[in-house]
Amino acid sequence: INMKKIIITGATGRFGTVLKKFRSKYKILFPTKKQLDILDLKNIRTYLNLKKPNYLIHLAGLSRPMKIHDQDIIKSIDLNIIGTANVTKACSERNIKLIYFSTNYVYPGTKGNYKETDPVFPVNNYAWSKLGGEASVKLYKNSLILRVCMTERPFVHAKAFGNVKNSFAYHDEIIPKLFKIINEKGVINLGGKSQYIFNFAKKDNKKVKKIYLAKNSNIGMPFDSSINLFKLKKKLRIKSGDK
Repeated sequence: INMKKIIITGATGRFGTVLKKFRSKYKILFPTKKQLDILDLKNIRTYLNLKKPNYLIHLAGLSRPMKIHDQDIIKSIDLNIIGTANVTKACSERNIKLIYFSTNYVYPGTKGNYKETDPVFPVNNYAWSKLGGEASVKLYKNSLILRVCMTERPFVHAKAFGNVKNSFAYHDEIIPKLFKIINEKGVINLGGKSQYIFNFAKKDNKKVKKIYLAKNSNIGMPFDSSINLFKLKKKLRIKSGDK
């Protein structure tokens, strides 16, 4: 894919910023919000007609703080659902391969080890808004939905849950995998190994304090949203030529 042209939306976000360090390796364009406004379909069409990309990696949207998705549902709907639908429409008109970053929080978060084929039941409004984005991307066959579990390096919090499981990987660990599976279609889970968040954080930060999530907590954090990475590993193995 080195000669292919890739457009990234949401380049100023946390993941987009890390991605910029890889721009010399691939032909990646990072349009500003003014150049490519996901809420303006005409603007998206104009930009794509001008740049003629082969791929569009859709990162733009609203994530943190999580409570914003309860406090301002209009913003959540606009950026994560309508914005994604606009990007999907524009890509479908030019047959541009669309890669959409969704979240592992679309799964119920009760039993963990979720496969791509497991039923979804979002755990909070943020996850509902990302699933809303998935719905339009799914209609477009030349697309890849990545249900991602990732975080910035170093781990940003001073405390981490010792009783909450996840499949975190750092942004810089996700990027090489992303480019290896960029030609896949459908839905793929993307993250790291399943473990308690405290154990994940402790490897990088020996000073992190262990805390526990209360059973009746209402912060919208599931106890086990870890994901099954069998499909991802299989695709990566085929890609690197080891059967």
